[in-house]
Amino acid sequence: MASIADPEDGLTDYERLRQENIRRNEAMLASVRRKADELSAATRSAKPKRGRGRPPGQSGKKPGMKPDPPASSIVLRSSGLSPAYLLPEPHRSGTHLSSSLASSILGAVSSSPAEAKTRADDFDAGKELVLKPAHVRRVVTSRVLSMRVLPLVDRTVVAAGDKFGNIGFWDVDGVSEDQDGDGAGVLYRYLPHKSRVAAIVAHQAAPQKIYSCSYQGEICLMDFEKENFNMVHLCESPVYSICQTQNRVRCLYFGDGNGDLTLFDERVGKVSTTWDVHDERINSIDFHPENTHMLATSSRDRTACIWDVRNMKTKEPDSLKVFKLDGPVQSAYFSPSGCMLAITSLHGTVRVFSMDDFDKSHEHNQTGSLLHKFKVIWGWNDTDLYVGNMSKAIDIISVDVNDSGLSARNNTCLWSEYMTSVPCQLSAHPYIVGHLACANCCGKVFLWTSA
Repeated sequence: MASIADPEDGLTDYERLRQENIRRNEAMLASVRRKADELSAATRSAKPKRGRGRPPGQSGKKPGMKPDPPASSIVLRSSGLSPAYLLPEPHRSGTHLSSSLASSILGAVSSSPAEAKTRADDFDAGKELVLKPAHVRRVVTSRVLSMRVLPLVDRTVVAAGDKFGNIGFWDVDGVSEDQDGDGAGVLYRYLPHKSRVAAIVAHQAAPQKIYSCSYQGEICLMDFEKENFNMVHLCESPVYSICQTQNRVRCLYFGDGNGDLTLFDERVGKVSTTWDVHDERINSIDFHPENTHMLATSSRDRTACIWDVRNMKTKEPDSLKVFKLDGPVQSAYFSPSGCMLAITSLHGTVRVFSMDDFDKSHEHNQTGSLLHKFKVIWGWNDTDLYVGNMSKAIDIISVDVNDSGLSARNNTCLWSEYMTSVPCQLSAHPYIVGHLACANCCGKVFLWTSA
């Protein structure tokens, strides 16, 4: 039945609603343009920072990459999709964090014991994981470069950083006032960085304090107890990786574009030690889950290394083990028990090593891509590895180690009609078995859950 026009203004209900939507969108875009002008002015006034790279020829170390320029605008787009696919409006309150998100996280923190991450040796991801339509959300405006499922025992909150410096939070269990309990959760978005967000970390003993780093060399702290965020350190070179050890909550280890590994003590606000560990940028840092003095690093210089931080010299330190690959190394991560190490190269090669006997290893090849820089991750046991592929799916690599050696094979893959692009970033929930998040180049996050 057609809408009846109101005799007072001659408009139907549909036309009146359409005009209200147009006025609301125009007001939102005007706010966005004002923010873009402010960012543009800040960009023009800021002086570019120079890296510490050594000139080629003087040593094996190459100069750090120049940081990307800050984003000049924030883009909000609605393409006629359901509310579950729309972007959140960016928060305009400076460095203030949402009280509702803070309450959700702090409420989950109070019930989260400082215990080891959950293990599930008999979990079969290929049979049990599904992707529901409500678990697809566009969390940030552009390509997701970093992502982390926060270590909360009874709640799922995903943090994702994009190439414009945004960090979006998806409170999967949250319900907003204008929602009807559709299970899509609530989105929040902030702009703590001027450039690409390279990594996000949160310690299991203090998940309310979230650290992130960027290509501009910024290290930021989002503190949900204080409900604000700020920069705690500025490095002269781009920072590509960041990590925390199990027994030191407020100490950060970060890797820069020059191949230096740095220990930053956030309690006193200064750098404690810097080690010259690689010739080029450090792509990942990971501490052993049992041995808190042992860490693994991966680098663009085609190597991954294992170190003991107690015995490292600042210049040309000796590593416990060096792994050489056929291309730049994207990641090196310990398994949940620490018995194995999985390494990913830019060319798509995944190599798995036994920590008890490095001769026990297996190389698994998949199709790589310079655009999609995959990083293989462990799930909730020592038998399953997860990595995105070019077919818009997630490969599950089954690992088996015994007296005769180590083997790895493609067991199955996770595919869904709702995952419409290549999943580049992956993160498994530390406590809830079966919650696996992945993200793509369009700012969307997909959350796989147990059926």
